[in-house]
Amino acid sequence: MNAPIRGDGRDRPAPLETGRFGMRLLVAALSMLFAASLVAYLLIRSRTPVWPPAGMPRLPGTLWISTLILLASSVTMQAAVRAARAGRAAALRADMLVTTLLGVAFLASQTLNWFALVAENLTAKANLYGFTFYILTGLHAAHVVGGLIPLAVVTARAFKGRYSAEFHPGVEYCAIYWHFLDVVWVVMFAILMFPA
Repeated sequence: MNAPIRGDGRDRPAPLETGRFGMRLLVAALSMLFAASLVAYLLIRSRTPVWPPAGMPRLPGTLWISTLILLASSVTMQAAVRAARAGRAAALRADMLVTTLLGVAFLASQTLNWFALVAENLTAKANLYGFTFYILTGLHAAHVVGGLIPLAVVTARAFKGRYSAEFHPGVEYCAIYWHFLDVVWVVMFAILMFPA
């Protein structure tokens, strides 16, 4: 029996640019989802005479901490990209691990923010104000969870020495997605915290 003929390209990884293009398509699609959600929120807000409604608690100041955590994770993610491109394996491992842990810390911080608001009787069922807050922040949190999965995989692969200066697509793809989530959160945070 003859061995299978190789050379059709299916046994080789796709070029980095192909993956980047795919990630950009994903980001474009998600941008439409988040943009539609924010436009809907702004329309609801513009048609309500008083926003937030009277008697509603202020959004917790600890949302600033969540924001700083996410911004810091974007910095460490970019440091991981630089380390991968330079072939600095130890720095790549450290930066990927810190980015992943900061992503988890962001979700923990957001959970504490939600608990603080629930304790003040602002739930998704309370009114449209509560509903829209939890929908927007929950939508973002779901995508952060979705981003933590590949971050954890890429981090584990970095610890196994799977990346080099010549080959590090997972790091690049994670960076595209993670920076996108950061930008989305900053826009969302500004809209939520400064309602006027």
